[in-house]
Amino acid sequence: MSEQRTRERGREVAASVVVVDYGLGNLRSVTRGLERAGAEVEISDDPGTFESADGVVLPGVGAFREGVENAGPYREALLEVAERGTPVFGICLGMQMLLSTSEEADRAGQGEVRGLELVPGTNVRFDDGQKVPHMGWNQLTVERDHPLVDGVDGEYAYFVHSYYAVPDDEDAVVATAEYGREFPAVVADETGTVFGTQFHPEKSGETGLRILRNFVDICAE
Repeated sequence: MSEQRTRERGREVAASVVVVDYGLGNLRSVTRGLERAGAEVEISDDPGTFESADGVVLPGVGAFREGVENAGPYREALLEVAERGTPVFGICLGMQMLLSTSEEADRAGQGEVRGLELVPGTNVRFDDGQKVPHMGWNQLTVERDHPLVDGVDGEYAYFVHSYYAVPDDEDAVVATAEYGREFPAVVADETGTVFGTQFHPEKSGETGLRILRNFVDICAE
């Protein structure tokens, strides 16, 4: 989409975004949130649609292995999108899938399952004795500058998860939250164009809407 904003159904559209439909995720609520943030949204199970999009969203709810397997047909297309510098935004399980591995598959006796490896690292389970899944509102602490988190330091977001990301490079951690321990709430690769939130922005009220607006602004650049 050109830098000049277009209009769709009487509303201002800042960027075109594809939400990947690989069988897991809150597609409708993510779509509504993105539309409120100014995006023209297409829910698609066709990797061919990624090429023309200003940004790609990988949502997700469920187990790491199932997510990776379901997203298998889209793997190469997603890697190509990231290589081109098109923004890729993983949400919850989608964020975990940006990493290399997860303890979840190993704990289930499924062996090592490889994620997209766009943000090298692994996902680990909260410590024994902590109630999982972690479910509720937690405060965000921004650890470093990134346009995705502009204006959200100290605000609260909604989490539902049992595992959390541990990137190989600690500089990949953009924001943190606490649940018995500090854990990454937002991560990004070294280019800054691949990133994810462990929380659900589409369920996080005004904070989530600010995150989605920031994402749309990144896509519109």
